[in-house]
Amino acid sequence: MQVGKAIRMERIFNRNTRKSIVVPMDHGVSAGPLAGLEDMARTVDEVAEGGANAVLGHKGLVRSGHRQSGRDVGLILHLSSSTGLSPTPNHKALTASVEDAIRHGADGVSLHLNLGDANEADMLMDFGRVARDAERWGMPLLAMIYGRGPSIPNSLDPGVIAHCARVGAELGADIVKVPYTGDVDSFAHVVASCCGVPVLIAGGPKSDATEDFLRMVSDAMKAGASGLSVGRNIFQHKSPRRLVSALTCIVHAGLSVEQALQSMGDV
Repeated sequence: MQVGKAIRMERIFNRNTRKSIVVPMDHGVSAGPLAGLEDMARTVDEVAEGGANAVLGHKGLVRSGHRQSGRDVGLILHLSSSTGLSPTPNHKALTASVEDAIRHGADGVSLHLNLGDANEADMLMDFGRVARDAERWGMPLLAMIYGRGPSIPNSLDPGVIAHCARVGAELGADIVKVPYTGDVDSFAHVVASCCGVPVLIAGGPKSDATEDFLRMVSDAMKAGASGLSVGRNIFQHKSPRRLVSALTCIVHAGLSVEQALQSMGDV
């Protein structure tokens, strides 16, 4: 690994545990001003104080929330976009570049691909272009990859998720983000199929059951995940700081779900 890339990876991953808690905040483009993201600076402060390793978002995040005071946190610049107003919302288009990320002081870049979509070929070409640029500049690349299309009846099928993860590893991602498969054994297969590339789990739709969310994270870690990249289940929680602190207990300290819940106190 290039020295520059290795240094930037240390700002995304805990250098001792080799694990990461990433909080995506890119939802404003796809879904509008969601609850929890009205004040980006405050939300970044909350998750940073809780112990998040990095936040992820579009260029506007840098201007509005990263980092003016308080605890430091890594920055991943998201390069692709679509909106829920589009007739083809699964078609992600490039709206930023690796060079933009360098100018904004980012520690990594991310890209979203939906395999199975009618526009899959365009997104794969974008992936190849970004992967080439990221390698040239020593910039870590996180690939968020989902199976979404008319030929995929179940995007959470373990075989689909394993295929998505493998595409990321094969095409040059330094970090892969995919949904959790639902059980330890099948997700262990996903991790083992990624050629040593670290795998982060996505959070999915907002859940009101904190214990269920923490248990999913704990099971993913048992399966060999390198952490998580979760947005709504963190920034829409009534105490993002305490939730992230509980996640650090599981991801970085290897504590149980019960111990993590206890650390949160009465929340």
